[in-house]
Amino acid sequence: MLKRQLFDLVIKRLQLSPAVALLGCRQVGKTTLAHQVEKALGKPSLYFDLELTQDRAKFEDTQLMLEQHMDKLLILDKIQRLPEIFAVMRGIIDKRRRNGEKSAHYLILGSASPDLLKQSSESLAGRISYLELNPFSLEEVNGDINKLWLRGGFPDSYLSQDNEASFIWRRDFISTYLERDLPQIGPKFPADRIYRLWKMLAYDQGSILNSSRLAMSLEMSVSSVRSYMEVMADLFLIRFLRPWSGNSRKRLVKSPKVYVRDSGILHSLANLKTLDDVTSHSLCGFSWEGFVIEQILQKLPYGTDASFYRNNTGDEIDLILELPNKNTLAIEIKRSSAPVLSKGFNNACEEIGAKERYYIIPHGEAYPMDKKTIGIGICEFLQLLKTKI
Repeated sequence: MLKRQLFDLVIKRLQLSPAVALLGCRQVGKTTLAHQVEKALGKPSLYFDLELTQDRAKFEDTQLMLEQHMDKLLILDKIQRLPEIFAVMRGIIDKRRRNGEKSAHYLILGSASPDLLKQSSESLAGRISYLELNPFSLEEVNGDINKLWLRGGFPDSYLSQDNEASFIWRRDFISTYLERDLPQIGPKFPADRIYRLWKMLAYDQGSILNSSRLAMSLEMSVSSVRSYMEVMADLFLIRFLRPWSGNSRKRLVKSPKVYVRDSGILHSLANLKTLDDVTSHSLCGFSWEGFVIEQILQKLPYGTDASFYRNNTGDEIDLILELPNKNTLAIEIKRSSAPVLSKGFNNACEEIGAKERYYIIPHGEAYPMDKKTIGIGICEFLQLLKTKI
């Protein structure tokens, strides 16, 4: 079983905070990680899957249930199914704090992001710490780039016995989300239209968002399309990458880029079953770009600002990282092992005042492309990034 990089951080946060919320997409490994943490802590604990009727019924009298187990770590899975529990938890946490128990009361698992849980969790302000569990990273799979890129990082997909089994798992995952998970949010999210939107976003991977064009194709209002995409982002299915918004002499693109976050799900939506299918498809470069961006964003410390740059003359930077230490990194992402420097990239770097410039390629140690730009493989860059943050 692969050890998740978040393992040590979850334990550390539990030792510091009364409640820790471990959030992430369905099937990303939250329950498995929670049980590993439970075993490592060696503290009396109870696990409840709130999607199960029998477990949810135990919380009919939530106050009584929580008070009965004040001596234990409670692991509450699928917390989005019982949002009213937060109001009760606040009083229990405060009572346990007065008794000298200041940490490791609750480990909360949910498939909804902090934004989606916002209303329910306001009562736990100052009492809860949020962590996001992502699909497998390159470091977690020992740098098996092609397998992770093709299959994506969902554990059951990545660890499947072969590519066909992985593809079938991802196809079923998409169906489950459409038929079961989204309807739980509300009937206003029709599965057929969400699926069409999801596929359109896959074929538009890494493109500038054009809500009007999507709405016209789907015969929906622009507001509805935006609403659906916001929910998909909250559910960790897609990511918006905002445009750089610093001072510029040029006219800048002001709409975000949109990415399907997991490359395996992207390939499934586009019916790409093998690595040859991917590399021979017009989506190849955009898929690789999204894959690399996800790998990088997983590693960034709190307070990092990520964006892209594009102006009216075509100058462009795929990814800009403005780190908490005020260092600015400009990153161009290429599938080629021998990329050629772009004048537009250099112009954009001068415009934003980038202190460091990188061309990220599939493999290779760092080498100078010119006096200011370094070419480097993705795994090597991720190791280098650790020294920058």
